[in-house]
Amino acid sequence: MAGYGIATWAGLEEEAFTVEELLDLAAEAAGGTEHHMVAVQMPVSLVMMTPIVQAPRGRGPLPAAAGAGLRMMASAPLHGGELPGMVDQELADLIRPGLTPAQACVLAVASCPGVTDVLIAASSAPHWREAADAVAQPPLTAAQLREITGVLASL
Repeated sequence: MAGYGIATWAGLEEEAFTVEELLDLAAEAAGGTEHHMVAVQMPVSLVMMTPIVQAPRGRGPLPAAAGAGLRMMASAPLHGGELPGMVDQELADLIRPGLTPAQACVLAVASCPGVTDVLIAASSAPHWREAADAVAQPPLTAAQLREITGVLASL
């Protein structure tokens, strides 16, 4: 095993702990800075969008993890499969014209500064290809992410 990580649903978003505190604990457990913590996993989506709001401004756990050289794995980008039914084509087109609602949601997460990996649970090979096609898109800019989260916050 080359490394380990921590997964949390709300610990980072609710500030129960910080990336820095996790790294301090890893160093303490290892008896020094030569620990093998390499990744953090947390939900990032258009429902749990605090990281998407914070990261373009250089705040929150995503930039902290990136600054520490950790991989940041975004889980639940479709919020348990609920988001594609909640996002209409108009919002999907705001994110990137021509994408399906599911693809638009995945692209928003993949574009978030600091996210290195997007964890997808696909129910079929076509769904997997659809998600892979979304991640292969050019990323959204920080300005686009701010616009999207602003629109969602106003709903």
